Amino acid sequence: MGAPLRRGYSFFVHFAASILTADFGRLREEIQEAERAGVDWIHLDVMDGVFVPNLTFGPILVEAVRRVTALPLDVHLMIVHPERYLEDFAHAGADHITVHVEATYHPHRAVERIKDLGKKAGLAINPGTPLQAFEPLLPYLDLALLMTVNPGFGGQRYIPTSTERIRGLKALRDRLNPGCLIEVDGGVNARTVGEVYQAGADVAVVGSALFNGRPVADNLRALREVLE
Repeated sequence: MGAPLRRGYSFFVHFAASILTADFGRLREEIQEAERAGVDWIHLDVMDGVFVPNLTFGPILVEAVRRVTALPLDVHLMIVHPERYLEDFAHAGADHITVHVEATYHPHRAVERIKDLGKKAGLAINPGTPLQAFEPLLPYLDLALLMTVNPGFGGQRYIPTSTERIRGLKALRDRLNPGCLIEVDGGVNARTVGEVYQAGADVAVVGSALFNGRPVADNLRALREVLE
């Protein structure tokens, strides 16, 4: 089920490599290069063309990725009524499954079902959703994912007001569930990684800053050097 979630490093506990901006024509090689470089998780953005204006992939690709890496698979469901597909993604090999509070009528039920399936449970919110949406469910979460761009596409620019939202989420997390990790998704690169870390994030989802034609190891090293 993947390594336990931990805290306490001098840099992010985890860098999660988003394959959204990887070269799908050589996806196996891209993932294996990221693993050799030292990324901690593989992040998979599942989009349905309804909740977000893009369409990506489903459980079949998650299953294919599971076959080529031993890294934890961090599956981010940007789909309406995600509870319909939780078993499919769990059986495909997901280690963490995150749903959006805006995409389901029953987020608590979805979180409990993820945990019943033996997976780490995450809840995500969009930039326009108040942080208070996390509060009722934080005691049950393993991951609290804060979107720092509007979801749907890779390569977007970090929304500057997200930094204060990360600070607010950290205060909420520290009060209600210190073991829950704060994950930040969107616009994280060498210019913004230090800012989101200082604000209190534990996990950085990184896509175009890793998969951009340069060696992934060099890109990951540049990100970590900012934090050292």
